[in-house]
Amino acid sequence: MADEILFAFGLTLFAGLATGIGSVLAFFTSTTNTKFLSIALGFSAGVMIYVSMIEIFVKAKDALVSAMGVQLGNWATVGGFFAGILLIALIDKFIPKQSNPHELKKVEDMNQPAKVTQDAALLKMGTFTALAIGIHNFPEGIATFTSAIQDPALGVAIAIAIAIHNIPEGIAVSVPVYFATGDKKKAFKLSFLSGLSEPIGALVAYLFLMPFLNDIMFGVIFAAVAGIMVFISLDELLPAAKRYDESHLAIYGLIAGMAVMAISLLLFI
Repeated sequence: MADEILFAFGLTLFAGLATGIGSVLAFFTSTTNTKFLSIALGFSAGVMIYVSMIEIFVKAKDALVSAMGVQLGNWATVGGFFAGILLIALIDKFIPKQSNPHELKKVEDMNQPAKVTQDAALLKMGTFTALAIGIHNFPEGIATFTSAIQDPALGVAIAIAIAIHNIPEGIAVSVPVYFATGDKKKAFKLSFLSGLSEPIGALVAYLFLMPFLNDIMFGVIFAAVAGIMVFISLDELLPAAKRYDESHLAIYGLIAGMAVMAISLLLFI
């Protein structure tokens, strides 16, 4: 069991710190590869939607029906699913638009000269942007950790999808923090640290959820995880993918993500 927990923590750390990759892209490239990001974000959405509806939701329902009976179990599954959607929607709602991690940013924005540096108000805003990322990514850490504990192969798929999702978030943190401070090193540091909220989410799941992890608790958490990932995919990943590239690349990526996830699940039957 200890090895499974360490493995789940490692996956969550990998997914969270992918924000640092976005920062590196902002520092070492002059333009955003929009076609790649469009396909990658679509792929990530495809993985999340398919695994949520085909695998996670079904496992949640099986656990809850087994523990509560057919009628109550099905109602609890649906309730958990929409509770997850409500949670992530509320988090998005209360993050100011200018600090929202899913407002589109490009590497080119980093290469524009900062108009004001070392300004206290801008520094506060930039720091809050990184904090907003952390708050938003916290439930993703819980999702990755709990999924990996239940099914390591499923945890790997979710961690990879979230890591892809976090790359443009790293750009979204770096750009405003750079404008706030004029310091690329500080922008990278805050972007990198904002990803730590995901392993912190895993730690909270381990300390406060694991001791009570029976069939009902597991089912409700998994149903909520499915809702969170579907909302992230439909509200954030796909719109961002379409904004990065106007063609059908995002949808091609979506279908590819679903296909890869479907095949990987079949291989583990």
